[in-house]
Amino acid sequence: MNVEPNDAQAPEPVSPSTSAPRNSRRQVRQPLLLAIVLACGILLGANPFRPSDQNPDGTARGYLKFKEILSYVDRDYVDSVDAEALSDYAISRMLERLDPHSVFIPAKQQQQASAFLQSDFDGVGVEFNLFRDTVTIVSPLSGGPAEQAGLHPGDRILAVNGEQVSGVHITTEEMFGKLRGPRGSKVQLLVQRRKQLKPISVLVTRNRIPNSSVDVAYMLDNQTGYIKVSRFASGTYDEFKQALGDLRRQGLSRLVLDLRGNPGGYLDRATKLADEFIGGTKKIVYTDGKGDLYDTQTYSRTLGEFEEGPLVVLVDEGSASAAEVVAGALQDHDRALVVGRRTFGKGLVQQPIALNDGSELRLTIARYYTPSGRSIQKSYRGGYAQYEQELAQRQKHGEYFHADSIHFADSLRYRTDKGRTVYGGGGIMPDLFVPRDTSAYSAYYTRLQSHNLVREFALNFYQDHKGELEGLRFEQFNTSFRISDVQLQTLASQAAHNGVPADAAGMRRCATLLRGQLKALIARSAYGKTAYYQVLRDQDAELQQALRALSSTADGTALLGLLK
Repeated sequence: MNVEPNDAQAPEPVSPSTSAPRNSRRQVRQPLLLAIVLACGILLGANPFRPSDQNPDGTARGYLKFKEILSYVDRDYVDSVDAEALSDYAISRMLERLDPHSVFIPAKQQQQASAFLQSDFDGVGVEFNLFRDTVTIVSPLSGGPAEQAGLHPGDRILAVNGEQVSGVHITTEEMFGKLRGPRGSKVQLLVQRRKQLKPISVLVTRNRIPNSSVDVAYMLDNQTGYIKVSRFASGTYDEFKQALGDLRRQGLSRLVLDLRGNPGGYLDRATKLADEFIGGTKKIVYTDGKGDLYDTQTYSRTLGEFEEGPLVVLVDEGSASAAEVVAGALQDHDRALVVGRRTFGKGLVQQPIALNDGSELRLTIARYYTPSGRSIQKSYRGGYAQYEQELAQRQKHGEYFHADSIHFADSLRYRTDKGRTVYGGGGIMPDLFVPRDTSAYSAYYTRLQSHNLVREFALNFYQDHKGELEGLRFEQFNTSFRISDVQLQTLASQAAHNGVPADAAGMRRCATLLRGQLKALIARSAYGKTAYYQVLRDQDAELQQALRALSSTADGTALLGLLK
């Protein structure tokens, strides 16, 4: 699912931050887990970057050699060349020799890379998917220009400002470029609506669209709150404070903080969030760079909203960088029970350096450490390619399914405030391990998802039954609605018509999973994002483990007693 990104300028320098891993995790359940490659994680320090004077002769020789070779290639090479593109390529390959997170962002990609960390953007305000080369609106954002212009879920966009976008193999990025634009500007959309013979023309005036990083916040029961933070963007702390305050007013006395799939972002937003849970003056994180220029120490210093009370943090292999800072600090101070699987293992900090042509260099200038002294950066001594495959190697070695397949060297052993053993050198290892459940997965299920057929079926079902769904409260829907065998067979028939052959055994294996996902997607269209998560909670193994841990303890001090 896609939301058109920000086309505005990158945010002003405000604070240090950490960055997301450049790997992407291609799993069916979380297809966007690490897909934001360069977008998150910049350290915006108070000190201006300046070239090193430690080896001026070596720097000068290297510069002159590169300039000389590029000049010869540009002047004498047998074919015409794009010297600027060659230079960009050479810079990117050079940075790969440093570490996996020092990156060069060309000028044409810089705005899109920075948009990930902004809390709002200029656009029309729609979530869309590409169903068989047709841009289909999944949901107009509430109160946004698209909703105000009358666009509906299921509308298919045929043309933008007279240019055809249906059936022309348009990419998500190309569609972003057509929908985004400065607030106040107008865009003409040609839309095909279900059960209408002729397309309709809709004029939408672009406006500022909130880009929330707190995906959902609601009460799981009369005392347990749930907040999911998808990244640490410029507005994350304020969003979180508001969500936590709202849940406190609803009776929250214990909390599940979901950082699964969170690739990181601004460090100061992450530390401020952690400070809401940590009382007194305690270290949250510290950084160590070359010399003392980028050495920092961050302590808790404010009276937090939830410094006492049972707290569980959910993590997985997609939790990275600033998300690991939060999990590591809460674990080291024995403030929270960490549940899930080992996190990504990204402990490097980048400085953004704006270049004259509008491109940007994000250079690693420090390592960060948890309060106990752990560096959670995993090894990259094997080179960039091996680093890129590290998550796949975890799966190959069985780590996602068996906690005892994970081994740490004794030299990486550290102690929490209360003397519990924790390890550095490769992510945050949870206190309670929850294996990934793949029992319901099949190759057939993967094909259905890769062809976007599950989402399309759910959206079409919602459109066909919109009137009936509007007559039901969500509580009625959630307790009474069930995807039938007939509906699954209809999905299978549609899939066969669209190039996914029928597979009876594969369908039987994934039927329970499909029923849950289809119901959740229908609920999202009918009742909103919170309903989606409420439907899926029973299938969420990590969340269910968190609830069992919370229900077995009467207060926060007893929660960590589960580990003894």
